Order: sequence, then structure tokens, then C-alpha cells
Amino acid sequence: MTIPLNDVPLSEHDTIYAALERAGFSDLWSAEVAGADAFTPLALAAAWAPRLRLGTAITPVFTRGPGLLAMSAATLADAAPGRFSLGIGASSPVLSQDWNAVPHSRPFHRTRDMLRFLQSALRGELVDETYETFAVRRFRLERPPAVPPPVLLAALRPRMLRLAAEEADGVILNWLGADDVPQAIAELGSRRPGFEIVARIFVCPTENAEYARTLGRRLIATYLTVPAYAAFHRWLGREKLLDPMWQAWAAGDRRGAAAAVPDEVVDALVLHGSPQSCREQVRRYAAAGVTVPVMALLPTPESQSGSTAAMTALIARLGTGPAEGD
Repeated sequence: MTIPLNDVPLSEHDTIYAALERAGFSDLWSAEVAGADAFTPLALAAAWAPRLRLGTAITPVFTRGPGLLAMSAATLADAAPGRFSLGIGASSPVLSQDWNAVPHSRPFHRTRDMLRFLQSALRGELVDETYETFAVRRFRLERPPAVPPPVLLAALRPRMLRLAAEEADGVILNWLGADDVPQAIAELGSRRPGFEIVARIFVCPTENAEYARTLGRRLIATYLTVPAYAAFHRWLGREKLLDPMWQAWAAGDRRGAAAAVPDEVVDALVLHGSPQSCREQVRRYAAAGVTVPVMALLPTPESQSGSTAAMTALIARLGTGPAEGD
């Protein structure tokens, strides 16, 4: 499950984490955009949910310096030894430049360089290195983790996917349908033993299809107009389906862009239906090769009260069904 859950105070997430564990969820993965940072919800989970696995999906490589990112990851790995994974990625110019005043320059190279730095630093090594996009002078963690966390790489298209397969411990996929997974996996090629394929999957557990599709269109128009995601979906073969959306967005027509997203695209990228139906749709990702399917819950008409009780009830329904106990 992606955490924290919307509209539930972080101070009440001990109840949420307990409900997730009871429902059979094994992992908690944080996201970092403009809400909670990636590490604080996981730090709380390290204490409140000592049996659940933790991960970031993702921590951007531009918004923290190399040393600070290594310290944050090492601290969480120390708090949750053997059950934390660090997911990193390029993110987008909006997060880097517009919100954090850091130029979004050479994202592939910055991500590769940060990956290499972190792998060395998290092993407790002295790093004195000039990379292509930054230099680090004589940095060594004062508290290196006893169990260095795996480092996973967010990737969309072939070049980054191949980098993940060649140098990282896993890959993190985002904004793709279950039928898209084989195309992404094929680009990975040979992988080392234990390599993980994580996918963040948007889930709107409501049988109000009109509501879910309206929300899905708005999200798709917001995200898939970002250049990296637009290129990703062109690569996946959705250019004809999404070109009207891209044209409307470029013309400044935000409402028209959302309206132009076809139902078939919404239904592929934003799962909706009953909680049991959503669970079964998520299982299609696993059948396609995803080893860690991660739900990202979207608000529904039934859960908009935002109460912790409403969310724990929904979690219980998402975690039940014929596959319970797998």
C-alpha cells in the first residue's frame, strides 16, 4: 500500500498500519510529491509496524544532496534493519525546478550517478568521487546501516529500464496498465537474482464508474502531460488515443484535455469497481510479472469522510477475498 493515506492524519496511521497488516498487506511504500515527505511516514511505520516491509517509491534524486539522501536512507535502514528498500528516480521538472529551485538537468545521468554514489555510501565506504553531474569529497556515513538497503530505480523507457537491470536491485514502474507490463519487463533483459519489479497501481475502489473515470481523467491529464510520461505512453503505443489530450493541454485547455481521455485509457490506468474487483485487477499485474504490486488508494464517494474508521473498513475489504493468505 502507498502511504500515507489521504485525509487520515499521520498521527492516526498506527491504526492504519495495523489494519493493513490484519488485511494481509505486506509492504508500505511512501510517495513524495507535495504532501508528506518520503521518510517520515516510514519512520513511524518502523516503530508502529515492525513486521511490515518499508520502501520509498520514490525519493527524487534532485531534491536532496547526495550526502543527505544517504543519511536519510541509512537512518531508516538502521530503524528497520533488513526491511527497508530505497527507491529513487528522476521525478519531474515541476518538483525539481518549480518547487525546489534545482535545475532538472540531465535526469538520466543524475539518477545513474546518485545510484552509484548511494550504493557505495550505504555500504559504509569513503566516497571521494567526481561523477558526471556532481562531485562528492571524502564523505563517509558515521552510522552506516548494518544491513545496507536495496536501491531500486524508477524507470519508464528503455534506457532507464536497462540501467535499473544492470546496476540496481530492482525497478519501480508507474502509470502503466497490466497489459503494458510485459513491454517494460522485456526491456530489462537479464537481471540479477532477487531483482524486484515494483509497480505503483492507482486504485479507486468504488462501483460509481462515472466518479472513478472523472477522477481518473483529471489525474491522467495532469500526469501524462509531463514530458517524461507523455514519451512513455507514446512508447507504449497510446499516441493516437492520447494525442487529443496533449493537444488540448498544449493549447491551455485543461478541462478539454481531461475530457479527451478515452474510457479505455482510464480503465487501464485507474482500477475501479468493488474492493474485491480491484484486488483481482491488481493480481493481473502480478500475473504479468510484477513482483511487488503497490496499491495507491484514490478517494471515493464512500470514503470521503476521511475518517480513520472508514479507511480501516475499506482496507479490510481490499484485503479479503479468495486470494487471502497468499
